[in-house]
Amino acid sequence: MANTETKRAAPKPAPQPKGFAHASWEWTKSIIVGFLIFIVIRTFLIQTFTIISGSMEKTLLVGDFLVLSKSAYGATIPLTDVRLPGYTQPTRGDIVVFRGHHEPIDLVKRLVGMPGDTLAMRDGKLYIDGEPRNEPYVQREDPGGDGNHPWMEWQKAYLTDSAKALPYYPTRDNWGPVVVPAGSYFMMGDNRDFSLDSRYWGFVPRKDIKGRAVALYFSYGKEARNDLPIIGHIRWSRIGDRLH
Repeated sequence: MANTETKRAAPKPAPQPKGFAHASWEWTKSIIVGFLIFIVIRTFLIQTFTIISGSMEKTLLVGDFLVLSKSAYGATIPLTDVRLPGYTQPTRGDIVVFRGHHEPIDLVKRLVGMPGDTLAMRDGKLYIDGEPRNEPYVQREDPGGDGNHPWMEWQKAYLTDSAKALPYYPTRDNWGPVVVPAGSYFMMGDNRDFSLDSRYWGFVPRKDIKGRAVALYFSYGKEARNDLPIIGHIRWSRIGDRLH
């Protein structure tokens, strides 16, 4: 009977410990990938925005942190004028973030006038194409403070033909009718008595609109209190609110 032997597999060499250089490279790759993902998300999908003025009260309060959907209207490819397709178009009533053309900062206001609209205000009431607009979101804190501002002189170039034939002295609460040109939008703050908006610095071109504000992800205000310091200033009831 032939002798048989159990052949033992040769032992595998023990894995060599990975050095510091290899670990550092893996960490570096992870950081680079994470950073690139962040840039793509911030450039094309969403961005955050902090409210620092009261021009949109009562809808948005100082200390609100909101999420801006850049994909809603289509994000602009950096260093170009090319805009990606969005899943919707700017619509009257949207809360939008845009780049101010009178000063280089991002602003948040409500879109109240579409291209082709004829807008006017009478005693603080907004009219669109001659019809009064129902605006339940508007806040009035100083209804008696109506007054003229030299910045409003720009409106004379966009008056309707019938209005151009008359003397024109626009004020905060009484102006128009003006016609919104193609490719532009009229923005106003919900806190009408304390908002520098399109009444003063004009229309917003489509290219300057960055996206639509969709929700609050955090809110912090000195007026919110309980027994815990710092945490007591968080407005818990506003976190997660959808914006309308």
